[in-house]
Amino acid sequence: MAWNTEGGGRGPWGGGGSGGDGGAPMPPDIEEMLRRSQDNFKRFLPGGAGGPRGIFLIVLAVIALWASSGFYRVQPGEQGVELLFGKFVKHTTPGLNYWFPGPIGEVLKPNVERTNTVTVGFREISQTRRGRGTGGRDLPQESLMLTGDQNIIDIDFVVQWRIKNAADFLFNIRDPEGTIKIAAESAMREIIGQTALEDATTGKRQQVQQQSRVLLQKILDDYGAGVSIAEIQLQKADPPSEVIDAFHDVQRARQDQERSINEATAYKNDIVPKAKGKAQTLIQAAMAYKEKVTKEADGEAKRFLSVYETYKIAKDVTTRRLFLERMQQVLKDAEKVIVDKGKGGSGVVPYLPLPELQKRQVGDKK
Repeated sequence: MAWNTEGGGRGPWGGGGSGGDGGAPMPPDIEEMLRRSQDNFKRFLPGGAGGPRGIFLIVLAVIALWASSGFYRVQPGEQGVELLFGKFVKHTTPGLNYWFPGPIGEVLKPNVERTNTVTVGFREISQTRRGRGTGGRDLPQESLMLTGDQNIIDIDFVVQWRIKNAADFLFNIRDPEGTIKIAAESAMREIIGQTALEDATTGKRQQVQQQSRVLLQKILDDYGAGVSIAEIQLQKADPPSEVIDAFHDVQRARQDQERSINEATAYKNDIVPKAKGKAQTLIQAAMAYKEKVTKEADGEAKRFLSVYETYKIAKDVTTRRLFLERMQQVLKDAEKVIVDKGKGGSGVVPYLPLPELQKRQVGDKK
């Protein structure tokens, strides 16, 4: 209805009519504007809004709008999962795609490149809850495990995983993160149950991580979880806090033992080769002396045999030669000089110091 402005009455905004004070303009008529909009829309539709053609065009426009809602975009790192009446049909790659709009079709787009984490043995407490730095709360019911040598170990670890098959991840398991956590704890307990306490806490931590990852991946593949285990990281692998001090004492004692063994081994490696070398030198010297004595004895024997053979042939000549050779060896160091007076010799000059000259000749040769 329109506001009555006759007789200078006041409108709902306090303004006067055409004959009122101040000549203020009248506000727009809302009902008139709605009526004009309806008339324009009816003129736009051929045959009027109530005609069959108009109804058909309206239905067609609604169907077109509904069909156009089937376009969707898969972002990088995501994987599209198309459902038809709630049943999985196919995967789609990143980009613009089309599928039946709801309620016939549905598209899910989980992120398959994001690395997710699951903690076992502890829970992280965010800064907003604690009011200071990030910390963690230990869960003994998850972290305490039995080792292969019947000892108890306290292990905290983190599982990093990604989605490798979106359809399996969405539809094969009800609680993916909870399933991964339980399976990871089970896999770790199995590997720790085959490993000694000292190996798990020191030298074989990397091996424990690798074996646990392989076993966990096999369990999830058997479940058809559509999950890929990227890595398992041990955050802590220690004896329980009640006995950790005693354990550290044992470790230090073993380290001292290893150090003493290493020092003894080093001394052994230094002294034994020297002793072996010296022994080998003595053995070689003895062998050389043996060879020398043996060769000399063989030579003397052969020389004696050769002289004997000559003696058997000519006894007088051989006897005289042996006598002369022996006398030559005996008299060569004597200081007396014998001069033969035969064949017209005049003898020795009485004052010639022959022994002194002989000594000088020997000294000059030396």
